Amino acid sequence: MTTRREFLVLGATTALASLLPEASATAQPYASYWHPQTLLSWDPSTDRDARYNRASVPLARRAVPLRPANAHAHAGEARVQALVAYAPTSGNPAQGALDVNYYATNYWQYIDELVFWGGSASEGLILAPNPTVTDAAHRNGVRVIGNVFLPPVAYGGRIEWVREFVQRSGNRFPVADKMIEVAKHHGFDGWFVNQETSGGDTALAAQMRDFLTYLRASGLRVIWYDAMTRSGSVSWQNALTAQNQMFFEQSHEMFLNFWWSSGGLTNSAALARSMGRSPYDLAAGVDVEANGYNTSVGWGSVFPENKPHTTSLGFYRPEWTFKSSSGVADFYTRDSRFWIGPNGDPANTDSTASWKGIAHYVTELTPVTTLPFVTNFNTGHGRKFAVDGQVLSPSAWNNLSLQDVLPTWRWTVTSTGTKVTPSLDFDTPYDGGTSLRITGTPSAANDIRLYATSLRLGHYSQLELVFRTGLVGPSRLQVVVKYGTQQQILDVGTSTGGWQRKLFSLSEFFGRELTEISLRVLPGGVVNTYVGRIGVHETAPRPLAPASAVRVEQVSQTNASTASVRLTWTHAVIRPRQYRVYRRNADNSRTFLGGTPNDAYFVPAVAKTAGESVTLEVVAISEAFVPAGPATVTVT
Repeated sequence: MTTRREFLVLGATTALASLLPEASATAQPYASYWHPQTLLSWDPSTDRDARYNRASVPLARRAVPLRPANAHAHAGEARVQALVAYAPTSGNPAQGALDVNYYATNYWQYIDELVFWGGSASEGLILAPNPTVTDAAHRNGVRVIGNVFLPPVAYGGRIEWVREFVQRSGNRFPVADKMIEVAKHHGFDGWFVNQETSGGDTALAAQMRDFLTYLRASGLRVIWYDAMTRSGSVSWQNALTAQNQMFFEQSHEMFLNFWWSSGGLTNSAALARSMGRSPYDLAAGVDVEANGYNTSVGWGSVFPENKPHTTSLGFYRPEWTFKSSSGVADFYTRDSRFWIGPNGDPANTDSTASWKGIAHYVTELTPVTTLPFVTNFNTGHGRKFAVDGQVLSPSAWNNLSLQDVLPTWRWTVTSTGTKVTPSLDFDTPYDGGTSLRITGTPSAANDIRLYATSLRLGHYSQLELVFRTGLVGPSRLQVVVKYGTQQQILDVGTSTGGWQRKLFSLSEFFGRELTEISLRVLPGGVVNTYVGRIGVHETAPRPLAPASAVRVEQVSQTNASTASVRLTWTHAVIRPRQYRVYRRNADNSRTFLGGTPNDAYFVPAVAKTAGESVTLEVVAISEAFVPAGPATVTVT
């Protein structure tokens, strides 16, 4: 059966190929992918990329805000899956690249699971997420799922691959054992199984069911795609039915194919309940690869007015917001409209547009639940990289492992007068590639809601603010922190014009839960303020030990004046937030080369001359962005 969906899946590789540089025979590590038989021979001790493919950020706990933005949205009902292809299966750089143009996922507050989409007959069927995506998702409390794509015969699928996939060895499933090993080594959370190869029978279907049971018993999350039926044939049900129920029973969730109907979703939810399952373990699939927020969706079927949600929602290829854009600014505009709606305010999603944004239906979640919490508003890509307000690299880059938790609400501004405009700015970063910029001419006080939090304060908790107004005099800036219904106003005071740091004690609220952080901008003329950091942490954080045993694994010449380097080291005793790699220059200045929370990093470009020795430094950075001493190595 030829379907539009099958064509789109096969087209995933070529659709993104033009966005990425051609792979070369350098030291560049890539995300892992296999066919069933090649996976059986995988060994992390002999895979030279395995160490570079490990995610390091644990899955954060999330909470519902005490004051959610949107009264229309529901909490604790529908979940959101996002099936995202960041690059071709065989072309996913493991640790970012020197290019600002990247789908920097940043509305994590509306996503519950991200499936690292990909796989093709010619490249590989089993695809493990790269660590940058997993690190960013975990920092935001979002699970990351690897993908298995057993394609239709018309697009290169082979039924023998399916049989190899579910082969038994006694009471074990060898491919499942390897998938478990990969997930634990790489640090992601489970597998999405998409079996669309025809030619099966009831025995093969039973084998697949048992395979899912075995895989789920490992503790990994298992998501089944609605294609294979209990007879072994491929027949998309677009609902939970007796034909696919046996697979749903052995999975945590099922992604329903795109041609669902209102009645089909209602019946599916009822059948799930009769099985003792939540209807929100079913995700109604919505294909947005071609048209994004111009896609026609039966919103009332999934989210009926004045009733509980029917099922969860699954987006196929929401990276349309990036692929269809003309550049970075256009991507952020499209991404905001996709997730927040045409008004650009999660508190105001009323609109005549059929696509009102996900914020209209699903309550945002916050991962800001443990101390310390520090953000530099770093989106995980940029045109330059700054450290403490000083640009230490002029090169464009992307690396989601370095992404901070971005504001929960983008953007909710309240005022009785003219409103200011907040934005994420790529031209004046403080630490990373972006800062928060506030512009306008307020005629009355403006409150910008930023972060929902659930932070239990300690004896010595303090709030940190780094800002820059460009003017000497009153900053006209206040921080408003809330403790339930009580609030505290912290006046920032005067500005020196350049970047400056202010600390405010929160000790009088010891033991209380800090629930919200906002900024207040006061009237008095034109505002052009940058906020480089907001944090809540202890006065005297535990000191961080440096990395040790830095080792150069490989040096590769990329062109006449540039080399790439594979570096490894031994973790500090207390795991840092990240490590940053610098080049120490002849004038004792530093150039930023990249970063990772891992203990291995591929440096894509080090400027060199023949015979020159280059000193590289690996610096551990704490959760509060306090650096440890450097660990150095010389590269000749």
